[in-house]
Amino acid sequence: MLQARIHGPGDVRLDEVPEPIAGRGDVVLRVQSCGICGSDLGYIALGGVAGPMPEPMSIGHELAGIVEQVGPGVETLAVGDRVALDPRDPQGGVIGSGRPEGGFAPRLLVRSADHRRLHKLPASMSFDLAALAEPLGVAMNAVDKLHVEPHEKAVVFGAGPIGLAAVASLRDRGCEDIVAIDLSPQRLKLASSLGARATLNASEVDVWRELRALHGETLFFGRPVAATDVFVEASGAPTVITQVIGNARRRARLSIVALHRKPIEVNFLLVLMRELQINGAMEYPDDFARGIDLLARRDLTPMITHRFPLERFHEALDVARDPSVAGKVMIEVAP
Repeated sequence: MLQARIHGPGDVRLDEVPEPIAGRGDVVLRVQSCGICGSDLGYIALGGVAGPMPEPMSIGHELAGIVEQVGPGVETLAVGDRVALDPRDPQGGVIGSGRPEGGFAPRLLVRSADHRRLHKLPASMSFDLAALAEPLGVAMNAVDKLHVEPHEKAVVFGAGPIGLAAVASLRDRGCEDIVAIDLSPQRLKLASSLGARATLNASEVDVWRELRALHGETLFFGRPVAATDVFVEASGAPTVITQVIGNARRRARLSIVALHRKPIEVNFLLVLMRELQINGAMEYPDDFARGIDLLARRDLTPMITHRFPLERFHEALDVARDPSVAGKVMIEVAP
């Protein structure tokens, strides 16, 4: 079968590899849909999780499919079950992020399958939609850490897939006053369709002046600042964290879910004076199935802007790299 594997920096190929066979405790999943994540693009650029690896690295971790083989000892799953994958391995590691297995392939070996790794889907849920459970879980975890109340005002920096999922997650908690900020008009339109009250193009406006107009003002040491309560940093732009710390109201909360690979200088005197709460957010809520439940209640299909077969994987990567046109790019794997 074909499988997407990284061979070095910028070198990703569709390799011919043997099909997997389920051993004890395993299942083999017939992959139907697998989303391209920003981390996949980063791994390709680096040549691996943090640089070149001794062996080719398989990628793909946002996926849903059908159980095709069930190994001995698996009791909670049956052939034909429609499922979404929690890619975390109970023994450590994440599928598609340094593990031998990856989801950009027709079939995927899932080890320790009874450990709540495969979550059954509602009959009416498409595989494309179900594959959003993983990035949605990332955003839900970031929003969880803010303990947001419905009446509070929120800002999401970055309207890529994680930022868009954060908008949807905030709306699901009853938060209606959400402002999304990005450089891409296309992505800002998607944010509006998923529940953002207002959007700001950071290349066209003074963001903090506009936020004061949208969310109202409060004073910090006599200086007017935006009355925004919570911020989600999903852009990856290094200036955003610095700007939030320098412009937030007292006791605002910030959740950082974007990947920042380089150090960022932080003025902890301002953090102290503003009594800011700053949280890092990685992976998912403890209950991965919460994302599937939200997908069943809210239509997040606008997030998916492009679909490609596995054979056009490189074309799909080119689209995913262009934030001016892409939301979530989905690989629909042929059976």
